[in-house]
Amino acid sequence: MNLIKSTGAFSFFTIISRILGYLRDILIAIFLGTSFLADAFFVAFRIPNTFRRLFAEGTFNAAFVPSYSSEVLKGKVKSNKFASEVFNLLFLILLILVLLVQIFMPAFVSLIAPGFLEDNEKMQLAINLTRITFPFLLLISLASFFSGILNSYNRFAEAAAAPIILNLILIIVLLFSKSLNDDLVYYLSYAVTFAGLLQFVFLYFFVRKFFNLAFNLSFKVSKNVKIFFKKLVPSIFSSGVTQINILVGTIIASFQASAVSYLYYADRIYQINLAIAGIAIGVVILPQLSKHIIKKNKKKIDLIQNKALELSLFLSLPATIALLVGSNDIISALFGYGQFNESSVSNSANALFYFALGLPAFAFIKVFSNFFFANQDTKTPFYISLASVLLNILISFYFFRSIGFIIIPIATSISSWFNTIILFLILKKRKLFNFNSIFMNRFFKIVLSSIFMGALFYYLLILFQYELAFDQTFKSFYLILSVVIAACFYIFVSYLMKAFQLEDIKLKY
Repeated sequence: MNLIKSTGAFSFFTIISRILGYLRDILIAIFLGTSFLADAFFVAFRIPNTFRRLFAEGTFNAAFVPSYSSEVLKGKVKSNKFASEVFNLLFLILLILVLLVQIFMPAFVSLIAPGFLEDNEKMQLAINLTRITFPFLLLISLASFFSGILNSYNRFAEAAAAPIILNLILIIVLLFSKSLNDDLVYYLSYAVTFAGLLQFVFLYFFVRKFFNLAFNLSFKVSKNVKIFFKKLVPSIFSSGVTQINILVGTIIASFQASAVSYLYYADRIYQINLAIAGIAIGVVILPQLSKHIIKKNKKKIDLIQNKALELSLFLSLPATIALLVGSNDIISALFGYGQFNESSVSNSANALFYFALGLPAFAFIKVFSNFFFANQDTKTPFYISLASVLLNILISFYFFRSIGFIIIPIATSISSWFNTIILFLILKKRKLFNFNSIFMNRFFKIVLSSIFMGALFYYLLILFQYELAFDQTFKSFYLILSVVIAACFYIFVSYLMKAFQLEDIKLKY
């Protein structure tokens, strides 16, 4: 396997999905802005979408791929039996969970958005919409199971392409929004669940080549499957800690009008880079890393780990600098239309700035956690993530009354850096990771290249400040132009400084 090529394939479809996600969100911003309809829909959408990210973006893989890879080495019969038992038990657990939540939906939404309790209309709307969107959890989790099997065979493109379906369906609904009026949020909610069904069918079509499902509704499973499910819960919590922190932020933000929407739009921007710099790399390295650990190939293990961390830094650091330099212009150019006014731009930009401070940490958590998961250790990252979430909650609650929703991205970034540092220290202590000379040499070159890129990007924003003004129609064009120029400059400087070399693309792992 070639790490860069595999990451590139995964990233390509992920970028397509995120671009369509941006088009979806700009349409939502135009027609809903940061109104109470938007707040209610984002709560209803945040819940299944958080689970989508928890399951689909590498977290389910964290427990499944190492276990499944071990079974694959024993032969197709045993791997198929293991996978079928996992699917059947997962289906039963999720079905029961969805039914219970549907029955107790008012209490569930009250936990997720307690600030809505003061507004009966907003609360009832959020309950109705969440009832519609919640079955998406069942469908996307099972679809993610199929993704895990495909990834185990180094088939990454199909899993990365599946989320495109959700964005396409929502865009189609939004294009007919003028005739839907206030019912738009209901149609969007139905579209979410329908898209989950389509993703399930789409991935099943590809996974049939590797997996023959033996459907059986029974709680009786083998010892290996029981061990897997014991690993699953901590892996979901630890690998998905960034999403859990964001969900915690949504709960706290519900006490301030429009704050849920501000955080949502900021979240959409930095998630584009995180999907590549953390999620894509984590998903791609896990199958190969797991196999080399089983074979005890220390040389390959060190090579993959260092290259993964290097690639994550190479992608996340310049994005961090760009978001810090141009947060206001970025939010304005991407979402500052229609109902999304200057106040909305300012508040979302502030949230984006503080989220950006934690972007490298968000990416490193994904990479470092996979070093543990490949060794079939899900408990250690779980305990660290639990401490991180508690730290996030403590900071957010303590300062929320005095400075408002902006403490949420600040707390998320602080707790994520805490998580990253502790993961790294334990990896070093257990001798599960060591820097090689190539990484140490390129680290400083990546930092310098990113600083040069940031300076150019800042200059471009000043150069185009009139064209990027809030009331300009084509401001998004000038933002994209600035980003493309800065990105090309970064790659060019990185190549000159040998922070990146063409030989890396050909390197096999």
